[in-house]
Amino acid sequence: MKKFINDAVNVVPEALRGLGLAHREILSVHERPAFVARAPLAKDKVALVSGGGSGHEPLHAGFVGYGMLDAACPGQVFTSPTPDQISAAAAIVENGRGVLFVVKNYSGDVMNFEMAAEMATGPTATVLVQDDVAVESSTYSTSRRGVAGTLVVEKIVGAAAEAGADLAACAALGERVARACASMGVALTSCTVPAAGKPTFTLSESEMELGVGIHGEPGRRRVATRPADAVAAELVDAILHDLAPRKGEPLLLFLNGFGGTPLLELYLMFDAAARRLAAGGLTIARSLVGNFVTSLEMAGCSVTLARLDEEMLRLWDAPVHTAALRWGR
Repeated sequence: MKKFINDAVNVVPEALRGLGLAHREILSVHERPAFVARAPLAKDKVALVSGGGSGHEPLHAGFVGYGMLDAACPGQVFTSPTPDQISAAAAIVENGRGVLFVVKNYSGDVMNFEMAAEMATGPTATVLVQDDVAVESSTYSTSRRGVAGTLVVEKIVGAAAEAGADLAACAALGERVARACASMGVALTSCTVPAAGKPTFTLSESEMELGVGIHGEPGRRRVATRPADAVAAELVDAILHDLAPRKGEPLLLFLNGFGGTPLLELYLMFDAAARRLAAGGLTIARSLVGNFVTSLEMAGCSVTLARLDEEMLRLWDAPVHTAALRWGR
């Protein structure tokens, strides 16, 4: 195992300290329990709190800041944050307007965020993201997994909260955005969890995993490697079958890297996905390309489509200033 680490036990806390030092103007890192909060803390708005296992950076801590999250709770690598972490983060960012939890559909995340909501002294609501169309259930989840669509929910709802929407409105919008997103990924290699010291799974040079999860969970099937156009077509077609967008309806096309795929290939895949959508008469109104919801150093990518209405378009375009996503401010 070749990684830039000192020891596996301290990977997450040392990385969090680095994040805090690099972005001290917009966030602060709390060590015991571990969470990342917006700095300075926002006033008179619904507080958005999310989190999950580390290893998916910049999700979630990289999205703490103006126009997105107020706090993020990182667990150990591919391990859910604890209820104490989530509760402490919610308590420090809650400012009288309530707390909205944005939760990816993984069993540990769902259970621990539920416990934190029960511990809260003020009003809370939860949006559950389950956008992965590859499989209905997996090692980590019952029903669909929550993957890159989480970023879309956090961006759009974060903008609404920044504009003053109340807790009920933010929760309703979050549910609407979550239902409007669908994703599917493909892996060319596995990743190596530092504590394990070996790849989570193995693929030969002539294989890829279609529908892989962001923790390395199995996908729909293992297939022979094929050209990018064919891979993009299968991902897009599976998403379209589920999402069923209408012709002329504005879509967000989000081409996400898993951490080990160069931007050259991600843009190539975006081109392939865009051409597939154009062939079906569908309209790309907004786009995002890059490594945003990763799986350590896994080589691979995912496609996310989101059906956008006028409100969602406006909120997607609203200013955002975080470590990993910023525009218009």
